Amino acid sequence: MAYETLIVEIEDYVALIRLNRPDAMNALNSALMRELAQAVTAAEQNERVRCIVITGSDKAFAAGADVREMSEKSFIDVFFDDLFGPEAATIARARKPIIAAVAGYCLGGGCELAMLADFIIAADSAKFGQPEINLGIVAGLGGTQRLTRAVGKSKSMDMHLTGRFMDAAEAERCGLVSRVVPAKSLIEETMKVAQKIVEKSMLTAMVVKECVNRAQEGSLSEGMLFERRMFHAVFATEDQKEGMAAFLEKRQPQFRDR
Repeated sequence: MAYETLIVEIEDYVALIRLNRPDAMNALNSALMRELAQAVTAAEQNERVRCIVITGSDKAFAAGADVREMSEKSFIDVFFDDLFGPEAATIARARKPIIAAVAGYCLGGGCELAMLADFIIAADSAKFGQPEINLGIVAGLGGTQRLTRAVGKSKSMDMHLTGRFMDAAEAERCGLVSRVVPAKSLIEETMKVAQKIVEKSMLTAMVVKECVNRAQEGSLSEGMLFERRMFHAVFATEDQKEGMAAFLEKRQPQFRDR
């Protein structure tokens, strides 16, 4: 499928989705978000895809939402259109693992988009921020919610109220990103991580993703019960039998997603 605002490549069971609005530093507009949701949905449905990577350019993952597009909109416009809401929900609901590979500016809607991924790998050049307050608005794609869950109330308040940026080292220290790598090797290192996921049972990877996400959305006791039931459930799969047999036989497992 041809896209106007994305470049999509599928190689070795990984869909690499690159935001491609270079003249706007990959600012998120309606077309990009619509195409991104379509690309993620296509990857979900493609048997050749077992992991999804979303990235931008060396200069910017995404420097925010497109202010030029939003500036003329009214409350009625954004409310009835539910601006960006359905597209963000589509990405958040994806069952296959998603990695955000972030270099350069990752601000506002860009930061929120990165947080929709299951985890973030950051280049040492990355800068994160939620500077919406400078425009007289508040985050609208989950910034006040996901950032607070990732880094805590104090750090989130600091970011949202002052609009300051967080560099990659600070983002790793406070848990926003999983690891930091040199900017020149961001995609190479991210694809290595994706390949590690590709090697696993996709069935089990989906279960893991559901369990971890449950930890963000409910009580500890409910999350523990859900995890335990999922633990019990995977004993009904062929991949559990194969994984344990391979361990005992000291060989690599051959998972079949069954």
